[in-house]
This record gives sequence, C-alpha cells and structure tokens, in this order.
Amino acid sequence: MEIYLVRHTETICEKGICYGQSDVGLAEPFEPIFENIVSQLPQEAIIFSSPLKRCVILAEYIQNNTKALSLQKDNRLMEMNFGDWEMKNWNDINPEQLNPWMEDFVNINASNGESFIELHKRVGDFLSQFSKQPEASRIIVAHAGVIRSILCHHTLLPLKDAFNNKVDFGQVIKIVL
Repeated sequence: MEIYLVRHTETICEKGICYGQSDVGLAEPFEPIFENIVSQLPQEAIIFSSPLKRCVILAEYIQNNTKALSLQKDNRLMEMNFGDWEMKNWNDINPEQLNPWMEDFVNINASNGESFIELHKRVGDFLSQFSKQPEASRIIVAHAGVIRSILCHHTLLPLKDAFNNKVDFGQVIKIVL
C-alpha cells in the first residue's frame, strides 16, 4: 500500500512561534504550491487529514482536484499539544520548563501539553486501522510532528532521532507499507 505524507504549507505565524494544536491559517498565496503538491499524488486515494484548518484547506483542495475516494478528518493526526506554550515565541518560554523538555522531548510533556511519545502512540493507533481497510493508496495531510512519528513507525527510527527526518512545508513523502 502506498502512503503519501503531505505536510501543510506555511502558516500565518511569525517564525519562532510555537503553534502546535492552535488552529492557525495558511500564508497566501498557497494555490501554486497546492498545484505542485497535487501533481505528486495519485489521482485515486483515500485522504486523511488533521482537523486543523491548515491541513483541511489543503486536504479539501486535493479532494477537489483529484478523483479522491473520500476525505476523513481524524483528531489523532493533530500536531503535538504544546499546552501553555501555544502561540508563544519559543524564546519567551520559561527556560526552567523548556530546557528539560528540550533535553528529553520524547518523554517529558510540554507544560500542560503532551510529550512526543504520547503523540507517537495516538499516531500508532491511527496507523493500526490501515490493516483493516482495502488496499487503496492513502494520502495523509498532517503536521511535521505527526509525519516524523509516522516515519519513525515505518523505519523503526528511535523517537529521540525523529528530528533527523526533515519535513518541509508542502513536502510530499511517499512510503510503501
């Protein structure tokens, strides 16, 4: 089964802002980038998307410009919950909270948020449904953290090394299960 991992395009947030599960919009113009993304995808596939609008806008564009079989929004594809850090500049987060997380983001939760292992477990739960569905290609429109988690599941890369997987805005990564 072919799975196409698609990261949303750039957001309206300034660089350095922690926006995790905050529902922020996309920077415009995004249609030319969307066209390039669609050119890399199969015409017939099941689309899954994070419910955050920066992914839904792209997922709906893909659906409208292909012969997509369906589009399903799934909360398990949301970006990491950064809790109290949401919409703050990374430089303004209390170092006493941030530094332990930076040293062990896999196991330590963001303040009133989640850890990478928690994100990884919900993504794993999402992926487990694929064995119960027909063999059609899948398109997953999501966030860098979710895509890194899927790549860790796929390659057995240790979670502490997840950031070795570079995931650019608007990037399409094809994997085969």
